[in-house]
Amino acid sequence: MPKTVCVYCASSTQIDKSYFNAAKDLGLLLAQNNIRLIYGGGNIGLMGLLADSVLSGGGKVTGIIPQFMIDMNWHHKHLTELITVGSMHERKALMASMSEAVIALPGGCGTMEELLEMITWKQLGLFLCPIVVLNTNDYYNELIKMLDKAVDQHFMREIHSQMWSVVHDVESIIPTINATEKWDKTTRKFAAI
Repeated sequence: MPKTVCVYCASSTQIDKSYFNAAKDLGLLLAQNNIRLIYGGGNIGLMGLLADSVLSGGGKVTGIIPQFMIDMNWHHKHLTELITVGSMHERKALMASMSEAVIALPGGCGTMEELLEMITWKQLGLFLCPIVVLNTNDYYNELIKMLDKAVDQHFMREIHSQMWSVVHDVESIIPTINATEKWDKTTRKFAAI
């Protein structure tokens, strides 16, 4: 059971209610299991609701956010801990280094970029922890097909498809994390095709 998980998700407020329900349920699940949320520190959309849900359930939340976002007043002001960094690059590196697993909820370019970066880091042996994609409403179907295509056409090895897991409901996330086989730095040799 991880003690900390990094969650990537949308800051949009205009998305379907089902995505908000999943974020709320995940927050409560993390709190109930004493798993600290590590996230981008935002105060709106799935980001804000997820943090609020963890906190309302008695859990702990660490937000990591660049100074320019604080200057824009985009930060959550009631977290257990808010860490300010100088850049998006620092933010992503610190979020990963503090986490024992990564969960990607639906989101836009930023969320997908973070997810793909963690998959890349795992391929290179730089991030060895479980990566779980919550595919609410089949949101990530096309991205998953694209990753499968990369394997099928030999841009990635078959073993690379074991770097992430896809679930369709919040209740499957923790069992999936716990069941994920250990990935280690020796798999770095598979990065070259």
